[in-house]
Amino acid sequence: MSAFSRFTPLVSSLPSTVPFVGPEAIERQRGLKVEARIGANENGFGPAPSVLAAMREAGGDIWKYNDPENFELREALAAHLGVTSANIAIGGGIDELLGQIVRLVIEPGMPVVTLLGGYPTFNFHVAGFGGRLVTVPYVNDREDLDGLLDAVKRENAPLVYFANPDNPMGSWWDADKIVAFARALPETCLMVLDEAYSETGPASALPSIESLIDLPNIVRTRTFSKAYGLAGARVGYVISTPGTAQAFDKIRNHFGMNRLATAAALAALKDQAYLAEVVGKIHAARERISDIARANQLSPLPSATNFVTVDAGRDGTYARAIVDGLMQHGVFIRMPGVAPLNRCIRVSVGPEADMALLEKSLPQVLRTL
Repeated sequence: MSAFSRFTPLVSSLPSTVPFVGPEAIERQRGLKVEARIGANENGFGPAPSVLAAMREAGGDIWKYNDPENFELREALAAHLGVTSANIAIGGGIDELLGQIVRLVIEPGMPVVTLLGGYPTFNFHVAGFGGRLVTVPYVNDREDLDGLLDAVKRENAPLVYFANPDNPMGSWWDADKIVAFARALPETCLMVLDEAYSETGPASALPSIESLIDLPNIVRTRTFSKAYGLAGARVGYVISTPGTAQAFDKIRNHFGMNRLATAAALAALKDQAYLAEVVGKIHAARERISDIARANQLSPLPSATNFVTVDAGRDGTYARAIVDGLMQHGVFIRMPGVAPLNRCIRVSVGPEADMALLEKSLPQVLRTL
């Protein structure tokens, strides 16, 4: 057989991979049923009833393409945030936007700075465009701002990724530290400030829009997947200067946005009362998870997200055994993938039925170990 490859050398060198194995795949592979879906950082409380109603109402228009300029959603977000629509770019969730950001600035061989054990999907996109990952370890289970800045300057990196609040550890830095870090970056380095969990953290962790909006090398990414309960709809957006935000028009899929998802996002923005209600439920569920962990002699870490990372006290093998053991009881959770973070398990918030099944199953699993 010929050794000829129809793919580029870069693509030929990459493995076929899925950054996260979904619960559906686990059900197929292991013949198990997920009863408590508390592993993917979804919002099990779901979207507002007003959002579901808006989607049903818009369903008859699904034969139409979505507005390729995303005008109405950009205008609504601009009004909500106190910026202009020129400061906003829309995409199919943060994951899609991360791929576009990497494509905008990275050529093969260029260094990209991120955390060792940080969000795997960002790394997936860096590899896909031929970037060279430069990783900085967490310090005390928290992102190392000084280490990231040192790596950017040492490597003369054109791109750095930083999530606040953080996935997978749930930690956060206060706004003044984030702003100081952003303003200390060389102007040649674009910073992705991933704020997927911005609604679930303390107000002190969220830099004001005004504090960063003048910096063309800062791209803030946000989503409707977490607090708004629309992970399956895939709606994310970018906040930056007009020149940076409008650069996405050069490469994005202009008909890529889902019409029903756009209707859902618009309705979700209008229903801030429901958002406040569900954020309260998320905070309560975080406490519930922490209580369950402590009752089983495990150590929950402080969290500003819609999940709690729990120190299982040993190593990655032990944490994996807990993850696999809970799945035997129908409880789907995940864990960080890189040592020493992988001594932990990560549990997403969910309704009381899910919390009760976790509370029942966890001590049984630990006894078997």
